[in-house]
Amino acid sequence: MEAAVALTGDARGRAASQPGDGGENTPPERKVYMDYNATTPLEPEVIQVMTEAMREAWGNPSSPYPTAVTFVPVSKVSGQVEVEDILAAVRPATCLVTVMLANNETGVIMPIAEISQRIKALNRKRAASGLPVVLVHTDAAQALGKRRVDVEALGVDFLTIVGHKFYGPRIGALYVRGLGELTPLYPMLFGGGQERNFRPGTENTPMIAGLGKAAELVTKNCEAYEAHMRDVRDYLEERLLAEFDKQRIHLNSRFPGTERLPNTCNFSIRGPQLQGRVLLAQCRTLLASVGAACHSDQVDRPSPVLLSCGIPFDVARNALRLSVGRSTTRAEVDLVVQDLKQAVALLEGPPGARGAS
Repeated sequence: MEAAVALTGDARGRAASQPGDGGENTPPERKVYMDYNATTPLEPEVIQVMTEAMREAWGNPSSPYPTAVTFVPVSKVSGQVEVEDILAAVRPATCLVTVMLANNETGVIMPIAEISQRIKALNRKRAASGLPVVLVHTDAAQALGKRRVDVEALGVDFLTIVGHKFYGPRIGALYVRGLGELTPLYPMLFGGGQERNFRPGTENTPMIAGLGKAAELVTKNCEAYEAHMRDVRDYLEERLLAEFDKQRIHLNSRFPGTERLPNTCNFSIRGPQLQGRVLLAQCRTLLASVGAACHSDQVDRPSPVLLSCGIPFDVARNALRLSVGRSTTRAEVDLVVQDLKQAVALLEGPPGARGAS
């Protein structure tokens, strides 16, 4: 999950008047949400099918080994994990390789299909030596809903998705290739016999129904979603480069020749007073985040993802991650860019004051 500025239920459509702003005569400030990598709203059709499930399908649908975690760095040239580095990290006892399909901060797409092919070839050699098969897992949480995700093309054994990343409820699902036949899966929790004894606990029918509907909408409309988000994201980057000195803007998620998600823009505005969190605090319209929520306790530290990609420390600490969604418009991009300009002006003061700081 990723960190986002806390929202009230209707924060996207309105904002309270600021102290001293003239009270009732001042129009409310508009908020523009650009943190769709953190979470997405439910589509009306998803809410409808979940409501129907809560009304109609309320019944019970199911009436100490040592480990070694090897981490592989990404390339500072491409932002991707290198396939050869993955293979070099495989040990005789290795049983699983897991790589995210798309990075949630940079949007970089990882070479999962190639990794799967190479691991399968390696498994044939391992079998001859009596070594265990290496399975491949990918976390597709950020990718699904923004680009086509085909488990057959990826060739993975396991794939996870998370509903609230593609306008569904906060429930996940695990794809398992040839469950019980080709790919083993063992329970970590024990109790009831639900979900074919893989996990105890009564299934949450409305959430499952909502996840299915959200996935159905993605299947039908993925190309349209992707094209819209790419258009708006590209326009955002064009406006940032046009409104700020090109020497000051650094687009952290652009790597030559590397594919990335169509909705994600990670950038920094250079300046000693423009750390990401500080800049966001001065924004009156923009609702976004500096990175992943799972690292939100590291308040003053730059993103380890950006640092691992070769982004300099002073640039990484100023990073903002803006992620557009299905309903984001170019007009909202214009509002956000102007909001960023006023925030920078507030933090830096008059042009003559910059050199004195």
